[in-house]
Amino acid sequence: MFLEKDIENKYPTGWIEVVCGSMFSGKTEELIRRLNRARIAKQRVEIFKPHIDKRYSEEDVVSHDANTIHSIPVENASQILFYANEVDVIGIDEAQFFDNELPDVCQKLANQGIRVIVAGLDMNFLGEPFGPMPVLMAIAEYVTKVHAICMRCGNLAQFSHRTIADNKLVVLGETESYEPLCRHCYNEVQQK
Repeated sequence: MFLEKDIENKYPTGWIEVVCGSMFSGKTEELIRRLNRARIAKQRVEIFKPHIDKRYSEEDVVSHDANTIHSIPVENASQILFYANEVDVIGIDEAQFFDNELPDVCQKLANQGIRVIVAGLDMNFLGEPFGPMPVLMAIAEYVTKVHAICMRCGNLAQFSHRTIADNKLVVLGETESYEPLCRHCYNEVQQK
């Protein structure tokens, strides 16, 4: 007699999950929560972040609520493949800062049966798709968009408004440099 449980482990069970949204929306908090749950389930977990993100820690992934999880800072996406040995789950924070190889790296890992959880900003401060995030969202099995609260009106916020005068695409900062805004408030400040 053929039973469903007989085919459970016949094929690798890898997939890609993306957690995206604006700054201060809880992306890293959700990434840490999912990775901790995997560890509780005795799964082998490895976490990566771009080497340029040193806001809170050189090595740890740190949420705005000060929750931390140890990570490996890497120079580029392909380095993740070098460290991804004998793991069940891989977490990647601040994905928008990685090069355009990241989607291919995530595909390779998922095809090897690894659960890949990616967190990052879906839009830059100009309100445009950011780095490899659009491709990651397109290839992911699961996409979770989280929202912050608009600092001006209290509605759900999806934009990361830069409050300092700097036109560089990447400016690492926190509340001194950015505020989350809803569509209405973001459009208002862009017209000024």
